Amino acid sequence: IHSFILSFIHSFIHSFKNVFCQKISPDQPQALNMRQIISGLELKLCFAFKVTEGEKNPSERKQKKVAVLAPPPVIMFSGSHKSITKGHRRQKRDWVIPPINVAENSRGPFPQMLVSIRSDQDKDISVRYSITGVGADQPPNEVFSIDPVLGKMFVTKPLDREHRSSYHLRAHAVDMNGNQVENPIDLHIFVIDMNDNRPEFKNQVYNGSVDEGSRPGTYVMHLSAFDADDNTTANGMVRYRILPQTPHSSIPNMFTINSETGDIVTVAPGLDREKVSQYTIIVQATDMEGNLSFGLSNTATAIITVTDINDNPPMLTSRTFSGEVPENQVDVVVANLTVIDADQPHSPNWNAVYRIISGDPAGHFTIRTDPVTNDGMVTVVKPVDFEMNRAFMLTVVASNQAHLASGILSSLQSTAGVTISIQDVNEPPYFPTNPKHIRFEEGVPAGTSLTTFSASDPDRLQMQQIIRYSKLNDPADWLSINRTNGQIVTTAMLDRESVHVKNNIYEATFLATDNGSPAASGTGTLQIYLIDINDNPPALVPRESQICERMNKNVNGVNITAADADTDPNAGPFVFELPNFPSSIRRNWTISRISGDFARLGLRYQVYLEPGMYEVPIIVSDSGNPPLSNRSVIKVKVCPCDEHGDCTTLGAVAAAGLGTGAIISILICIIILLSMVLLFVVWIKRREKERQTKQLLIDPEDDVRDNILKYDEEGGGEEDQDYDLSQLQQPDSLEHIMSKPPGIRRVDERPIIPESQYPIRPVVPHPGDIGDFIHEGLRAADNDPTAPPYDSLLVFDYEGSGSTAGSVSSLNSTSTGDQDYDYLNDWGPRFKKLADMYGGGDDD
Repeated sequence: IHSFILSFIHSFIHSFKNVFCQKISPDQPQALNMRQIISGLELKLCFAFKVTEGEKNPSERKQKKVAVLAPPPVIMFSGSHKSITKGHRRQKRDWVIPPINVAENSRGPFPQMLVSIRSDQDKDISVRYSITGVGADQPPNEVFSIDPVLGKMFVTKPLDREHRSSYHLRAHAVDMNGNQVENPIDLHIFVIDMNDNRPEFKNQVYNGSVDEGSRPGTYVMHLSAFDADDNTTANGMVRYRILPQTPHSSIPNMFTINSETGDIVTVAPGLDREKVSQYTIIVQATDMEGNLSFGLSNTATAIITVTDINDNPPMLTSRTFSGEVPENQVDVVVANLTVIDADQPHSPNWNAVYRIISGDPAGHFTIRTDPVTNDGMVTVVKPVDFEMNRAFMLTVVASNQAHLASGILSSLQSTAGVTISIQDVNEPPYFPTNPKHIRFEEGVPAGTSLTTFSASDPDRLQMQQIIRYSKLNDPADWLSINRTNGQIVTTAMLDRESVHVKNNIYEATFLATDNGSPAASGTGTLQIYLIDINDNPPALVPRESQICERMNKNVNGVNITAADADTDPNAGPFVFELPNFPSSIRRNWTISRISGDFARLGLRYQVYLEPGMYEVPIIVSDSGNPPLSNRSVIKVKVCPCDEHGDCTTLGAVAAAGLGTGAIISILICIIILLSMVLLFVVWIKRREKERQTKQLLIDPEDDVRDNILKYDEEGGGEEDQDYDLSQLQQPDSLEHIMSKPPGIRRVDERPIIPESQYPIRPVVPHPGDIGDFIHEGLRAADNDPTAPPYDSLLVFDYEGSGSTAGSVSSLNSTSTGDQDYDYLNDWGPRFKKLADMYGGGDDD
């Protein structure tokens, strides 16, 4: 019977292998599941194949054992024994365990049995079963369990394929002592996917754009949805479709979507931003390959913006424009050109650009675009002259910053004419030559006519106007101008060396004014180039110097030159000469020429001069025609010099004008002054020494240092000598005090201890001991407990046996009579404030 069953199953498998069977390899076990509904029962057939190790040809594989398991299926451990057939040793082949499939989201009841695990040795011994792995004894624990005695394996809770799609467990069989009786077998549990997840879009709103006028099939945007279910099954296969678009234009379906990829493309022509600038479409994603009856769905919104292209040329609102402008004005807006453009505002497709194509060859006008209104502002950039052009006829073309789209032609309304009228105004007179240059020699006398500086009036078409001239700027006040004809005359001598002349040019500005309405004026500049004449003698440079009293041969003297305010040829080269008078000049001094502008002044050879300051006159002449000469004096300091030729300090003093006798007198005075200072210091030291050895106390009444007294009473001053001070002194006896009633007492208790010893002043103390003596006495008095005030509780209630003063209770300020306080003014400045407060009569 067993062989018959095996033959039948073998034939059945080979007959329907293309439908039911798959080849199974040892390293990849697979399950063959076949569900049939027979008499209301679900039959699950599991086939297991045993593959011989080492067989390479699949045709040589022989089926060793096949177990047909009815629910619940039973998984057998492979045996450990070997069989021998016909003298040949054959190796036992291992079982290939098919995987266990468990549907996710099962409703139970739990625990739900999956399989039974059996060992063929449980007939002989007691076997205990267990499972290990993730889901059993590893996190997540206790998802699967097994009956250790019966070997039944259960799932304890619903499984979620999206959380974990498979489990790998190992089944173990041991005896009662824990010894392994079977090799562990691998159990693969696969979670069967259920359609329990909807497709999810990453975003709820997607934004895309497409140019207007795009052709059908133009790509717009991409949408995608993710389904957590198995994408290899229909549960995870998502399909897309578009629900009706908004707004509903003349073409209801402007876009389509690829059902598998989610790409949205245009499907119809007619995209026009000026009509519909934005489309909103709802995209639906459905799993189960788009089956609306069984699949789960989700939606997202796609907003498609139609981007602008330059498909609308600008159109001027009028064929002609006009404006007017006064002559000679610039940066003035003459006319505004308005334009209409249907494209996107403030974009290159909308921004207008205006060009003047004819009517302005000289470039007097330009057209600027208003960035807000897009209007064209015709502006004057070069002054226009009414006398030259009374009107302009301009041709203007409007275009966009961006080029027109392909196939779009310019409109005839993009061109217009602009008429500009020029207004005549009173123009100021102008000087034809401005500035005007003339040349004159300096030194021309006052009243000399230099030139005529006249202006012209550009208003030729107006009535003849009269021009009047005036002086606007004349820095040196050298010129005057004729009011009617513009003739310029000098009022003072022109001097090229004046500070008002720059680079030999003197500049003055004049004003020409007409009698128009309103009056206009123009300015002109006259530049006078002054030609130099020899009118400035040279001056000697330097004016002071020094020289050694003894000049040796070949030793340099003083280099001199000259400064001349004139220019060549009225300046250098210069001629330096010594005058003939006085004769001592030529006898002691000599001048030698170095170059055209320099000479050397020195002492004659073997001539000795006393140290001092000498004034040497020198005659300097320039090269003018005729030449000018100047007698200049240079102060030369003659002094003794060291070996380097520099004046010594003594020599400098001597050269300042002091002789040897004067220097000796000054030195003697300095010595005497120092001696007096030394004697004064010695006298001070000696007096200090005498004061140290002198007796300190000569007369006690004359020594002010003997005024350290111990006062134990508080008597009055000189003004209080008429009062009885005994009432304020401490009484000698306390009997009358003790006899008083309680509460009227004054007790001063003097400590009964030896009095402190105060320091004794020496007869002849050291001068520095006075301060120490005073401080020691003060310290002894502070620390003397027998000196008042005593350190005891005192009750000051005794004021004597009587008082010579009247009772102060009679003093009050409640008198209603008038009191005269003027006598306070006679008490001196100390009572002045009080007299001001209480005096004054009715002023208060």
